[in-house]
Amino acid sequence: MLPSRLRRLAVLVLVLPLLAGAVPARKAPPEGELHGTLQLLQDGKPVREGVEQAVVFFTPAKAPKMDALAQPLDMATVKKEFKPHALVLPVGSKVRFPNQDPILHNAFSVSPGNAFDVGVYAKGPGKEVTFGQPGLVRVFCNVHQTMAAYLLVLDTPYWTSPDAGGNFNLTGLPTGAGTLSIWHERGELSTRAVTVAASAGAPLALSLPVSQRRIPLHLNKFGKPYRTDGAY
Repeated sequence: MLPSRLRRLAVLVLVLPLLAGAVPARKAPPEGELHGTLQLLQDGKPVREGVEQAVVFFTPAKAPKMDALAQPLDMATVKKEFKPHALVLPVGSKVRFPNQDPILHNAFSVSPGNAFDVGVYAKGPGKEVTFGQPGLVRVFCNVHQTMAAYLLVLDTPYWTSPDAGGNFNLTGLPTGAGTLSIWHERGELSTRAVTVAASAGAPLALSLPVSQRRIPLHLNKFGKPYRTDGAY
């Protein structure tokens, strides 16, 4: 027979797991979704091409916890183009600008809150830039006027891009009030107030006018016109 002290210990070992199991599990907060179709409009007429390049995102009224990416994203210069042409990243994340061309480039932006200038750089891994404010960052090259790209810095993790048919689906959303936003490089940012319910509601029919140039008119990083004498 076990000594009384050991018997009490054995009883404790058996009872503790039972007590732990008796504690009610914390209920996960309800989740909802927003789904529907996005249509691009040019001069009031539907445009089918390029809808999958749009970004649809939901920002809850209560700011969600955001973590920056552990590793920088790359926006490379390839054959006088930025690749990829657009990136979506959480606020506080970094982007690296490697040069894969045998010529010089100079990525820069004058977008408020996230302005940067990596300077002239030759072929190589490139410099990193941290983007600490949410918003749209228009990226240009100070050497080549025809180069343009976009960074969409978000303070919400709830975003997606439509498929080629314009269909989108945002799932795992916190329920309650918030803002649904749509961005496309050829349109202005569009926002609308929405309320997310625990059960899926009716599909949303969204539209966005697009009329802007793919390469927007812009000045160089000094605020002056680009040189046109062929020096580059």
